Amino acid sequence: MYKQNVMKKTSIIRGIMTLALLFTFVPSFAQAVKVEVKQVDGNWTLFRGGEPYYIKGAGGLGYMEEVVERGGNSIRTWSVDDAQETLDKAHELGLTVMMGLWVQHERHGYDYDNEAANKAQLEYFTRMVKKYKDHPALLMWSIGNEVDLFYSNTKVWNVVQDIAEMIHEVDPNHPTNTVTAGLDEKEVALIMENAPDIDIYAINTYGEVNIIRDKIRKAGWTGPYIIAEWGPDGHWEVAKTKWSAPIEQTSREKADSYYERYNVHIAPDREMCIGSYVFLWGQKQETTATWYGLFSNGGQSSEVLDVVEKSWTGKWPENRAPSMDSLSLDGQQKGEDIYLIAEEMYTANVFVSDDSDDKLKYAYKIYPESTNTKAGGDLEKEPPAMTGLIKKKTENAVHFKAPKEEGPYRLFVYVNDSEDRLAYANIPFFVNPRGKNMPQSSAVKTKTRELTTPE
Repeated sequence: MYKQNVMKKTSIIRGIMTLALLFTFVPSFAQAVKVEVKQVDGNWTLFRGGEPYYIKGAGGLGYMEEVVERGGNSIRTWSVDDAQETLDKAHELGLTVMMGLWVQHERHGYDYDNEAANKAQLEYFTRMVKKYKDHPALLMWSIGNEVDLFYSNTKVWNVVQDIAEMIHEVDPNHPTNTVTAGLDEKEVALIMENAPDIDIYAINTYGEVNIIRDKIRKAGWTGPYIIAEWGPDGHWEVAKTKWSAPIEQTSREKADSYYERYNVHIAPDREMCIGSYVFLWGQKQETTATWYGLFSNGGQSSEVLDVVEKSWTGKWPENRAPSMDSLSLDGQQKGEDIYLIAEEMYTANVFVSDDSDDKLKYAYKIYPESTNTKAGGDLEKEPPAMTGLIKKKTENAVHFKAPKEEGPYRLFVYVNDSEDRLAYANIPFFVNPRGKNMPQSSAVKTKTRELTTPE
């Protein structure tokens, strides 16, 4: 009995010591900051810690320090993968996090009529919300991303409601949103009817961002909204060549469109829009390796990022990136159907300006057109660059041999300044074998816009 009592006392003492150690290592900042949306003088406003908080956000987990340097205040995730590390780092830098809960997609094979699967998903999210709800960097919960893309089972919105209702019960300090692919009146109506615990409507939109302000009001949404992704013209929105290659904007054209979209269409709607997340704060292969990323795969920041900084802070960076003025191939411009003969020599000309008169470095690469394209941002594999085709480079020109195999390709040009800031462009072309009659090149109708970026 004595031995049992000693063991019992020892166990109690160990338990107390363990609790003491746990409390010792709990971070002193582990306390939620209350976030809420309220109408003030008819305008929806996000409040964090009792203070108005307009979101100047970046969509992506990389280069967090540069979000701060460029004037941003928040980042967006799509799931709770690496959530603790992300929240901790964001807090150290003074950033907040719109934390994504990745709701499964019907287009990936998920069945919303499977109640057991729905229950398991809800239980998982409940654990995650309880785990991270008190982190001071948490801004809000984002329930699902584009679950409406290529879907048919509208029961997904009931599942979204179950998650939102759970969040409101478990975490009274952070609002909820759900993100749709673009804006459709049908989805707005379904969410209002079936998911009333969604506090904020969130939209991924690109070329159509200029009509969202009117469209969301027409759809009947009267609460606050966020532009959860915005950026260049989407690869599905642009003109294409005769062989169906989408024509990508140059970095200069993107810079111009980013500036217009933020300053003309997003920021002015202070009645309902509480902020946005620019896309993509990083790099990925999606149609091309340069289409959406504000950084290159080597980490260089593009001229588009300078425009984002100007939009967020009202000031240009001291040293701006070079600017891509034009790119032509065999005397033809981007936007024309350009046909080349296999293994013949050709010349491309590029013209770039730089306000700081930095020494510029030019790099050229030829890639086959990607055949691994997916939908909805799903992972794509970058095609390998061709080797042995670039024969000679001068300051503003490259001489290269057309590939041997028939098919579609792109010539990419990257121009770096002395501080590793980047301008870029690519131009699609099609290679025909020797002896084959060459199709006549024809101009493709492309979107044109005045350059609105201020000097």
